[in-house]
Amino acid sequence: MRLKVLRFDPAKGERRYDAFDVTSEPGMTVLDALFAVQNDLDDSLAFRYACRGAVCGSCAMLIDRVPRLACRTQVARLLEGADRVDLKPYPAITDGEPWDPKQEILVEPLPHLRVLKDLVVDMEKFFDCYRAVEPVLKPAHEVPEREYRMDGETVRELERYTNCILCGACVGACPINAENTEYLGPAALAKLYRFHIDTREAGDDSRLLLADKPSGWWGCKFHTNCKRVCPKGVPPNLAIGSARRRLTEMGSQPPEPDEEE
Repeated sequence: MRLKVLRFDPAKGERRYDAFDVTSEPGMTVLDALFAVQNDLDDSLAFRYACRGAVCGSCAMLIDRVPRLACRTQVARLLEGADRVDLKPYPAITDGEPWDPKQEILVEPLPHLRVLKDLVVDMEKFFDCYRAVEPVLKPAHEVPEREYRMDGETVRELERYTNCILCGACVGACPINAENTEYLGPAALAKLYRFHIDTREAGDDSRLLLADKPSGWWGCKFHTNCKRVCPKGVPPNLAIGSARRRLTEMGSQPPEPDEEE
């Protein structure tokens, strides 16, 4: 099996693709293959990882032109074509180095974020957008003596969004993030909606107003790439649609195409 990896040298500002022949073993993931390269072939290869348990989100990268977690992406399934994901086209998945998907696995850094070295990207902009939606609980009621009580339906709706592991795959898959550097992105907007529907908060629409702007709720064009690549099944598109319907009921209007914030 051949691993084709996009390399970036920050000292020289140069990009290149390196190919590595790796012995495929049963159950091998792309992260395993990257470790095999680093341990046996080129110890200068840089990539980010943490728990390797498919929950941390640190190892999100572009694999065969789809944002995925390297720790849960099986090499054999990729080569068999079993894990195909159809995405709305955007430059990161339509342009670039060709490869043979039956014999090679193409590994590139997550799109729309500055590359620091090889497969490691700077997540600061991602977390700037996350912090911009004030992602902390703001209880509006007196703290109960024991615990907050929620009905099962409310908890299940919350869990659709609390499952986000902040891997950034949705941002890497979003054509709007490719076009608009000011767009908050699907992860931040899903998190904002999560707090809007939390019954422990005020129950008003103040949360929604934080993103009532062209770079917020109104920036989405519902390509749904975000939901298709999310390793935890979070549906930012549904959150954004619900938020826009509520804002419309409140009298807010979508911005004109040429309107600036």
